[in-house]
Amino acid sequence: MTFPTPPEQPAIAPADRESAAPPPDTSSAGRGFVVTVAFDVVIPAALYYILRGAGLSEIPSLLLSGAAPTVHTLYSAVRHRKLDAIGVFVIALLIGGTAASLITASPRIVLARSGLVTACAGIWLLVSLATAQPFTFRALKSLLPGRTALLDRLWETDRGFRRVWHGLTVLWGLGLLVDALVRVFIAFALPVDAVPALDGVLYAATWLVLQVITQITLFRTGTLAKMFPRGGTAATPARAEIPRNENP
Repeated sequence: MTFPTPPEQPAIAPADRESAAPPPDTSSAGRGFVVTVAFDVVIPAALYYILRGAGLSEIPSLLLSGAAPTVHTLYSAVRHRKLDAIGVFVIALLIGGTAASLITASPRIVLARSGLVTACAGIWLLVSLATAQPFTFRALKSLLPGRTALLDRLWETDRGFRRVWHGLTVLWGLGLLVDALVRVFIAFALPVDAVPALDGVLYAATWLVLQVITQITLFRTGTLAKMFPRGGTAATPARAEIPRNENP
């Protein structure tokens, strides 16, 4: 699941461009999102139905199609020479789910893995609230490396700014937990062959709903105006209290 991202940077007047921070690399973020969706959603579902159409039974089809996310995780780890705790956990869960499905001969155990992964991601976000900076804010800084100093300054000086990102972390954490419950339910309640396609639909629906709420929140609270101030200078806490109907 891809986490909250800000919209493209507002236009900056020519006279202010030298003082403005570099714009976010939206093309790289977009490519990363497309690759993630392809390996975690599109390829597994398509491969499952191709294998089923070729006459393979449910469990082998699910296990082979479910290898795509593992390959993607391992490729990312090799490319960036880093395998984080989430990556290790996802791989361990996939291996454990594979073993459990072979022991129980139940395809539904394999189908429930995506719900367990999503639930752990949601718990991970909520636990990050107890750290110095919640996960969604750290993800934002990785997406906007040219604005790290501005974002850290806002974090240190603007309580309202911190409150917004704590709230968004709660939103995404709880949203992913609800998504996980739905995934586990459909894994055990619906026909096996219907679940891989519905997994993709649920992924898109969850991401869209959470992103819309995120963007509305960032706009209505004036957080976007703080992150993208005209002239490229940081907004002060006093500036943060502008009326909501004032243009950023």
